[in-house]
Amino acid sequence: MTKSELILKITRKNTFLYQKDIHKIIDILFNTVTQALKNGDRVELRGFGSFTTKLRNARIGRNPKTGDPVAIPKKKMPFFKMGKSMKERINS
Repeated sequence: MTKSELILKITRKNTFLYQKDIHKIIDILFNTVTQALKNGDRVELRGFGSFTTKLRNARIGRNPKTGDPVAIPKKKMPFFKMGKSMKERINS
């Protein structure tokens, strides 16, 4: 599901809300989660899951075209862990 599909689905279920308002709400939610992860915080949405970041160490990779070694710097990677109730809902 894309962001625009999510907005349309929410709009259909909540006809009293304008699509532009839902778009703003989704943007604020995504930006807030992104900023929290950038600051090193953990974001937990009960019944859904939690977002954290994991540090990937610097390493040497290979250019797939030429096979030459390429230095890859260390970086933070977003990580999502699904909540228990989400797993139960998906697997029921």
